[in-house]
Amino acid sequence: MVPLAASTVQDALVDLFVVLLAAKLGDELFKRLGLPTLIGEILAGVVVGTSVLDLVEPTEILAVFSELGAVFLLFWVGLETRIGDLRQVGRAAALVGMLGVLLPFAGGAGIGLSAGETTAVVVFTGAALVATSVGITSAVLSDLGLVPTPAGRTILGAAVVDDILAMLILGVAVGLSGDAGADYTSLALSAVLAVAFVAFFALGGTRVMQRAPGILKAPRFSESPLLPAVLLCLALAAIAAQIGLAAIIGAFLAGMMVAETKEQHPIEEEVAPLYAFFAPYFFVFIGLQLDLGAYGSLGTFGLLAATTAVAIVTKFAGAWLGARSLGSREATIVGVGMVPRGEVGIVIAGIGLAEGAVSEEFFAVIVGMSILTTLLAPPVLRAVSRPQAQS
Repeated sequence: MVPLAASTVQDALVDLFVVLLAAKLGDELFKRLGLPTLIGEILAGVVVGTSVLDLVEPTEILAVFSELGAVFLLFWVGLETRIGDLRQVGRAAALVGMLGVLLPFAGGAGIGLSAGETTAVVVFTGAALVATSVGITSAVLSDLGLVPTPAGRTILGAAVVDDILAMLILGVAVGLSGDAGADYTSLALSAVLAVAFVAFFALGGTRVMQRAPGILKAPRFSESPLLPAVLLCLALAAIAAQIGLAAIIGAFLAGMMVAETKEQHPIEEEVAPLYAFFAPYFFVFIGLQLDLGAYGSLGTFGLLAATTAVAIVTKFAGAWLGARSLGSREATIVGVGMVPRGEVGIVIAGIGLAEGAVSEEFFAVIVGMSILTTLLAPPVLRAVSRPQAQS
């Protein structure tokens, strides 16, 4: 292994310090304003990024810390979720996941077709509007204490369905951008593996933990259940990434498994410092990726506005329709909670740019749409989730 140069390590340490400090300053400011703190952390990323102060660039090391932040965020959310809770909203979650994919994909594809783009660009546009950033919504749900509610459980269950379908659509888009076309056999195999992975650990893994709640204390190398729990989290996150799912889905499943042992161990108290340290990098990194200079032309700005509007309306409508059996208020919470695209839309746009299937303008539009939906959803979610006044 080639050691990192001293200057590289120094630069990385400076970046990590600046990002964490900016995140906490944004957090402090928005706490005092009574606003969702994750918005303060995202905007802190915009301020220290290339668009304003130009102190930090979105480097590979920061990207790794950002991914770890998302992983520990969903692991934390999984700790608040039991498999029995998800079973109660299984039908609604499946409908939310499916309709929350179909309508945004149709809307995104319509934008691509109206612009006269190629088939690959049309599919990429649809794919970018499909995926939900469950990490953003999970943070708000956790802050508001809504994870155990029917709406919270529905959003988390729908995110699994959403991620599998988004993976398939992205696979088709990547295949169409190449010379050989999409490999539908590989896509089908990936889908089967994804479903089997989720089913095996959500059902079998939680059952093992229920029957052996002291298993996390069994290893002699650890004096507390934290290290075995983190190993499980990283293992499932890595496996999920290998089979084409988002790593955060594996982390969420690991959290659900560990949640079955909470009567034996105060595991949330031990995981809290990991969540507090890594999660801010996830939110700031989203802000770092926004380049305000890319929206200088009226055409790009207009396309951004249209794409963002379509992204919000189609995702909300699909999720609301899927969750309407829960009641109007719960369905509204689910609809708003599924709107943020966050880092997921940015990653899909980045893949399209790397494959040569989309232009720099398209990339800027999707990044802007992802960040706007991420900024808009939390305050609206907070507003619609307020307890209704008793008459």
